[in-house]
Amino acid sequence: MNQSAEQPSVALRAIRRQKGWTLSDVSRRTGLPVSTLSKVENGKMSLNYDKLVRISKGLEIDLARLFSHADGNDAIRVSGRRSVARAGEGHAIETKNYGHLYPASDLLNKHFIPIVAEIRARSLSEFGEMIRHSGEEYAYVLEGEIELHTDLYAPVLLGTGDSIYFDSGMAHAYIAATDARCRVLSICSASEVQLQSAIHGKPPESAEKPRSKAAGRSQSPHELKPRKAAAAVSRTSARRARS
Repeated sequence: MNQSAEQPSVALRAIRRQKGWTLSDVSRRTGLPVSTLSKVENGKMSLNYDKLVRISKGLEIDLARLFSHADGNDAIRVSGRRSVARAGEGHAIETKNYGHLYPASDLLNKHFIPIVAEIRARSLSEFGEMIRHSGEEYAYVLEGEIELHTDLYAPVLLGTGDSIYFDSGMAHAYIAATDARCRVLSICSASEVQLQSAIHGKPPESAEKPRSKAAGRSQSPHELKPRKAAAAVSRTSARRARS
């Protein structure tokens, strides 16, 4: 069966061999049977969306990589994707600290996320708790002056035309250093879901299980006393019954 470079079967085989994994290793990571994975790699079975997602999560790769050129050589990879954003166009998100505009919002599974951000907070106390997310970030000051605060370095002042590249796993915050308008072009390697969760102060997936009302509610002394009295009555009744 002729397989094009865009087929997930070719990408799956190439990624598995690159990492030195057997089909059994991939099976353990994805929960898919070895027989199914073998059929996929040999072009005898197509993948539905659910299986594609399980494979991308199990192999810790972007879903789009399963449709990329993956034959192991260094040929130029051409996807043909493009997105034109006119001035002011994009997906807008407003928070107390940032006005975010996401260009190229019509493209899914991007390898990096471009953001035009207007910086609003003028002090770290006004900003509040700094944010962090996976990946790396490049910021170019389009207008005004900003201070980048992180939890590992002293604040750095950046003027119009200055830029910085940093590990966005560090807690960080952009602060306006002037009363004039401050705007930054930020390019992040994290996913859009992770970025939006970070700016809203919510983790993408919370591992904390909700507690029941009974478990989460503390008891006041007024509630405890009747229970102790009831227990004493119960013990007295039991002693009378034995006698």
